[in-house]
Amino acid sequence: MKFEAVLFDLDGTLLDSIEDLTDSMNIALDRFGFPAHDVEACKHFVGDGVEMFALRALPENRRDEAMVAQCAAEMRAEYRKRWSLKTRPYDGIPELLDDLTLRNLKLAVLSNKPEESTKEMVAELLSKWRFYPVAGARPSVPKKPDPTLAIEISQQLRLPADKFLYLGDTGTDMKTARGAGMFPVGALWGFRTAKELKDTGAKVLAAHPSEVLQFL
Repeated sequence: MKFEAVLFDLDGTLLDSIEDLTDSMNIALDRFGFPAHDVEACKHFVGDGVEMFALRALPENRRDEAMVAQCAAEMRAEYRKRWSLKTRPYDGIPELLDDLTLRNLKLAVLSNKPEESTKEMVAELLSKWRFYPVAGARPSVPKKPDPTLAIEISQQLRLPADKFLYLGDTGTDMKTARGAGMFPVGALWGFRTAKELKDTGAKVLAAHPSEVLQFL
């Protein structure tokens, strides 16, 4: 087995959170009188932090800095109320995590969600498995696709980066994995397309969580 750890993205990889994210953003948009978006559209808006989600969701003529900040703040407030209403692990994820645990692989999480929210979601919805470290966005550290936090995780686990399989569902994840020197695997059950994942550096693609095991 060439890998000793798996670094997971959270939303769109471990957890199917798109409905709660979409609902929260649409409530925020409605407060300002802006049109709502469907789930499929929001799959292309998320993944790079709340501010970028707000920027992409707002009408093109209202994407000034102040409006983006207000919309992002409203979305955060709504999301705090509803982040666990519909969000659940994807089909096949519990079985994958069980298998990885039996194989004694280390499991870690890296998200562009704020770190506190990332840890809360993992503790609440993935409590059966041990993830360490669980890292999210911090004010003083650049978000993915910057590889800083992925490299920090490899250092915390005292493993070289090439011992990590990195599983994510967006181009941001694939770029992060490449930048950190990890093995990028694209999750096709998540938010983005096979083309985006391949174009941004995925070495292989998995259509279902069970397929990840063949790459170990």
